[in-house]
Amino acid sequence: MAAEPQLAKLNLFEAGKGDYALYRIPGLVVTAKGTVLAYCEARRTGKSDWDTIDILLRRSTDGGKTWSPRVKIADVPGPKTKNPVALAQKLANPEDVTYNNPVAFANRDGSVQFLFCLEYCRCFSMRSDDDGVTWTKPVEITATFDKFRPEYNWKVLATGPGHGIQLKSGRLVVPVWLSTGTGGHAHRPSVTSTIFSDDNGRTWQRGEIAVPNTNEWFNPNETVVVQLADGRVMLNVRSESKTHRRLVTISPDGATGWSKPRFDNALLEPICMASIIRLSEQPASDKNRIVFANPHNLARADGKEADGKSRDRKNLSIKLSEDDGQTWSIGKVLEPGMSAYSDLAVLPDGTILCLYERGRDAGDDEQKKPTSYALLTLARFNLEWLTAGTVATDRDWNKQDQLNAKLDRMTITDDGQSPNQLVCDTTLRELPDGSWSLCMLAGEDFEPSPKNDLGLTRSTDATTANTQPAAETPQTVAESARAAREI
Repeated sequence: MAAEPQLAKLNLFEAGKGDYALYRIPGLVVTAKGTVLAYCEARRTGKSDWDTIDILLRRSTDGGKTWSPRVKIADVPGPKTKNPVALAQKLANPEDVTYNNPVAFANRDGSVQFLFCLEYCRCFSMRSDDDGVTWTKPVEITATFDKFRPEYNWKVLATGPGHGIQLKSGRLVVPVWLSTGTGGHAHRPSVTSTIFSDDNGRTWQRGEIAVPNTNEWFNPNETVVVQLADGRVMLNVRSESKTHRRLVTISPDGATGWSKPRFDNALLEPICMASIIRLSEQPASDKNRIVFANPHNLARADGKEADGKSRDRKNLSIKLSEDDGQTWSIGKVLEPGMSAYSDLAVLPDGTILCLYERGRDAGDDEQKKPTSYALLTLARFNLEWLTAGTVATDRDWNKQDQLNAKLDRMTITDDGQSPNQLVCDTTLRELPDGSWSLCMLAGEDFEPSPKNDLGLTRSTDATTANTQPAAETPQTVAESARAAREI
């Protein structure tokens, strides 16, 4: 008997409480024993990425229902030196101490490896053998990053953020991004790579640069990683590219031989961190499922959308791939309001966890600030919630949809061989009699606009979809979207 859809939310960190103005950059892992570790950057004033920042951790031993008090876990003794690029751009005060970009690994042997950066120019590793209760002293591994310098003379380094993974081979892999620090916020320009360990975190090595900075792949930076069922490693990369789509590249081992980066047209890029996690894998499960989360939005409240420029961080959506990331068949909005960075994890029973940044609830006075990172919220949901009801593309057409669809294309195979390129938000449904109903944009230019209508068409069998509009008068966008949901 199928489980009932379940969704529950709990705020773990709240801005302005506990001596910190802001909590950002969430990370989440589930250990081999099932303990959930949630961690983040705790920013003293909240003014900058170069602020005085600590790294805090909370633990849960009941699947994320209740949590321990937060603890500060990153502390490097001795004098600290502010990154010169931050001082050169007047982004920080010399006395500020910035711990940044925490990344945890939940290893199969029960240990937890933890990396963090200091001043965006040094990196440290530590380990816990008791599910995050205690930690070893930090060991500096910046020398690993120094090996990039002959190829890319970085002045800024950062791990993840989010979580790292352990491959089937035992290798630990974490994405990293590097910057010369000469551009905006001392985080640009940038390139993306990985570092890895083949001895359970004792030593680390650099990988090849996976996504360089080019006119097409512009300023690749915060990157997430997942291992595919066939053993290859896929990076899903944030960038400031004009296409506003997530970049994807694949390696046989998580370090070398990266494929030519490609844009995944199904995954919008508002220029924000995303998260990704393996949910299930054959033969233990019926399908190779991967879950992805990021703000599914390309609009701006001020109407000033421009290619390669940031869009509003809202509409955090969960997407599901049932073919190991080749396509994303299901999507559902988790947080329609202001929502940004996130990290995903999976409990032993298959429950999905998402720790994400969000604004205040509607009606709260602070909601007047749409960019306010007020809360780090944990969502707990199951596969049944994600797959129940309509998918994210099955909505009334509005301005946001028009922007999202402008360059977005999805492939639907109508005969098992030949792909048909259809405008995004096309809905293809199999009917009880074996025929198919197709709800798609009408118009010759395939340019979504308020003047475009949706038409309903229906095939005569289960393998061939008509490409001509239905005989009946095309309905308005909203009417057709509603009709599609009713089918």
